[in-house]
Amino acid sequence: MTAFEELMEFQHETEALGQVAGRLGWDQETVMPRGAAAQRAEEIGALESVLHARRTDPRIGDWLAAIDDGRLDPVGAAKLRHIRRTYARATRLPEKLSAELARVTSRAQGIWAEARAADDMAHFLPVLEQVVRLKRQEAAALADGGDPYDALMDDFEPGATAAETGAMFRRMRDRLVMLRERIMGAGRGPAPLRGNFSEVGQLALAQQVAEHFGYDFRHGRLDKSVHPFTSGGGADVRITTRVVETEPFNCLYSTIHEVGHGCYEQNIDPAYALTPLGNGVSMGVHESQSRIYENQLGRSRPFTGWLFGRMNDVFGDAGAPDADAFHAAVNRVHSGFIRTEADEVHYNLHIMMRFDLERQLIGGSLEVADLEEAWNARFEHDFGVAVDRPSNGVLQDVHWSVGLFGYFPTYALGNVYAGCLNLALRAAVPDLDDQLARGHTEGATAWLKEHVQRHGGLYRPREVIERACGFAPNEGPLLDYLDAKFGALYGV
Repeated sequence: MTAFEELMEFQHETEALGQVAGRLGWDQETVMPRGAAAQRAEEIGALESVLHARRTDPRIGDWLAAIDDGRLDPVGAAKLRHIRRTYARATRLPEKLSAELARVTSRAQGIWAEARAADDMAHFLPVLEQVVRLKRQEAAALADGGDPYDALMDDFEPGATAAETGAMFRRMRDRLVMLRERIMGAGRGPAPLRGNFSEVGQLALAQQVAEHFGYDFRHGRLDKSVHPFTSGGGADVRITTRVVETEPFNCLYSTIHEVGHGCYEQNIDPAYALTPLGNGVSMGVHESQSRIYENQLGRSRPFTGWLFGRMNDVFGDAGAPDADAFHAAVNRVHSGFIRTEADEVHYNLHIMMRFDLERQLIGGSLEVADLEEAWNARFEHDFGVAVDRPSNGVLQDVHWSVGLFGYFPTYALGNVYAGCLNLALRAAVPDLDDQLARGHTEGATAWLKEHVQRHGGLYRPREVIERACGFAPNEGPLLDYLDAKFGALYGV
């Protein structure tokens, strides 16, 4: 075999082992017995040691040196680009640190869930301090003298920097705050949904909605977890949701959000399976899919009109007097505590707060012992509401327990990308609203599959969006969409 063929064969096995590791994580969050957490942490740590050894295998360097890039087609060149990047990052990390991170974050995940359920931040603090200590070490090793937070962000959004992202967030913040102030001063407050909606009914409707958005249950499944997530790739892509019987939107829109992630993975060109191109190219692009499914499509007036009918079919009473009131309830603007339940006006403000706090944690200007106080002070300043308990504050998100520092800003980047894609999508599918009013999402999802999802990791993140939209991604389309939508809803 040629050096390229040998490298691809080796990478195929590494990608397969990575999928196994992901399946262990899915099992831990859905069906694993609670008493197995300590053993699972050891299992995940052991597998991470194997993966780290493969990712840093000296033969990879030899193969890369022996390959003539000029003789590769674009697909082969893209595969090498990903392998070079992964190899360069992996070889900067000591195997012991990589395995310890895997063990500690696996254990921390269970401790976080216990602390969240008990509203006990003190229970979580010791293990979070371990996670932050290890992530600071990882960031320093990866940064190689540069910005440590940039090194962590690059793991989720290659090429993005904290400085560039922070500047964009500052531009967005001014318009978002002005829009929120106009809405809050409008004197109009749509009523929230009223009633009790059974878990059985919510999960049945969630599955129906997932199918309407194109999620393929032959190669996936829908389960419950504390924090909704998507796991896997290729022929096995799994999603989760959560259920609160008085708040059906929590389940339904968490499901639609995860379906966006799941469909991205399911729709990647099958030829890329178990190769470096076989997953979404970045978390920002991934979030663009989950957010456009959830918001621009799922929360639109046409689609909520269809959903209102399905809610009445399943529950007998959708909890709102008519489709317009139902749409207003879906898009109600309020200063809630929970990021995953936030309306589109407030959502990015949640992300900006987390972005600033975790930059301070990784940079060392904020210590874990002071995190809850810093969170509560910032939240009250930004949202005008005092945090009443840790599960509504610093304990609400799973990300820091599993070491995902640098991940949060990709949510807002995903919103920005989704705003751009929505503009291009509506130009390409002029009768989209008529389709959505009938519960048909195929016009939108087929366009997204063709222009974004099927490419997997073939192009760089910003290049994916620019190729799909015909212009460089920027925050303007998202902010214009929010102004138009909520201006109409609230008469401002």
